[in-house]
Amino acid sequence: MVKSNPNVEIKKSDAEWREHLTPEQYRITRKHGTEPANSGPHLHQKADGTYACVCCGNPLFEGRTKYESGTGWPSFFAPVGEENIATFTDRSLFLMTRTEVRCSKCDAHLGHVFNDGPEPTGKRYCMNGHALTFEEEK
Repeated sequence: MVKSNPNVEIKKSDAEWREHLTPEQYRITRKHGTEPANSGPHLHQKADGTYACVCCGNPLFEGRTKYESGTGWPSFFAPVGEENIATFTDRSLFLMTRTEVRCSKCDAHLGHVFNDGPEPTGKRYCMNGHALTFEEEK
């Protein structure tokens, strides 16, 4: 069972989220789903800009921290700020523990973080493209 973060700023009913999001965005962000590898948006995005939460617009990652991880999902080595994300222990896969990443403002499921990324952080924030929007830097 997934526990919600009681400290989130933006709370909407299930119906409100369904009205605001596409079915795929809803499934991923509100029901903790995952898009198939190599299928989501932003995977090949290379422009400088900001990736934000599709649910609430909270800035999450900068284009300069994105890198090609070879996993099939957009990957970043650091968030915009630690206060913009929340992490939780995820035991939803049989005999495997992962660290789930959620938006700190609206509790949207974004993806997972792993300790096999590049320097300077050694982290791989492996995000669902459908959980993100992108605004190119002007």
